[in-house]
Amino acid sequence: MNKFSYVSEETRQTVEKVVEQLGYRPSTLARSLIQQRSYTLGVVTFGLKYMGPSRTLSGMADKADELGFMLLMKELDNFDTSRTDEAIDSLLARQVDGILWLVPEIRDNHAWIDERMEEIPVPMLFIAMRPREGISSLATDNFQGAVLAIQHLLDCGRKKIGHISGPQGWWEADERKRGWLETLDAAGFHTSEQHCAEGNWSSASGEPAFIQLLQSFPDMDAVFVANDQMALSVLREACRRGIRIPEQLAVIGFDNISESAYFYPSLTTISQDFQLLGEQAVQNVVEMIRARQGKQSVVAQSGFIRPTLVVRESSKRV
Repeated sequence: MNKFSYVSEETRQTVEKVVEQLGYRPSTLARSLIQQRSYTLGVVTFGLKYMGPSRTLSGMADKADELGFMLLMKELDNFDTSRTDEAIDSLLARQVDGILWLVPEIRDNHAWIDERMEEIPVPMLFIAMRPREGISSLATDNFQGAVLAIQHLLDCGRKKIGHISGPQGWWEADERKRGWLETLDAAGFHTSEQHCAEGNWSSASGEPAFIQLLQSFPDMDAVFVANDQMALSVLREACRRGIRIPEQLAVIGFDNISESAYFYPSLTTISQDFQLLGEQAVQNVVEMIRARQGKQSVVAQSGFIRPTLVVRESSKRV
């Protein structure tokens, strides 16, 4: 009934036949009481209307189901820490076996970790957070993704590469900006704040950021945009102004949303696998749970999932 691999196929078929004849249904509650485990993972999240969190949660749900766990979710209504204790205590009161923290790190909204973590009695893993000593975390390697983007533009012969960043203070946005800056510096190209403008991830914010960048960096020949939504408005505004892409301006985004292949021109982008991120996060926390159940020491680890470059029409060499 528990799908153990050491049960022979003959025995499995015999048991399943009797189960079907009797109409037996295993009781998850009874199993939880006997084993003193709920087989439930708590998830604290924010912004499920956005693609990243929703796709990551989908990966979590798939892997949790595969491993025999249920998800219990608490969604925060903002990014600050005012409801942190409430969310964690609510999940612990429902006897979750582990907690996944799917809230982006913005400025100091993860500072509570230093005060609260030692009190939390179950394994906990953080997603999209900068690595911290002694804390288990998992994230897309945003810095490496930016390096891939800028190196691709350099390989295409671009030398004056601007950047439209995500909102200042977001760890992921800061990592992408750092990758842009350090890769250009390593290649011997000067960068300054006049070569960068800030958006807020939305398509609406990409247009004014691009207009600002055109004014402060008029001779740029490429732009690295921190997400595909903002890149969409860059393509639109460039078309409106008669700027030919990629002949006059190469454009590259980040995320590889499903629509990016159908932008005009189709958008070169950095693909991050949200499904895999969610699946791996659940796998990691379940391994931590099993280690603790087996009286083994749990060593905190920080992991990264490497993104990939998807080359399309918006950045081809001319």
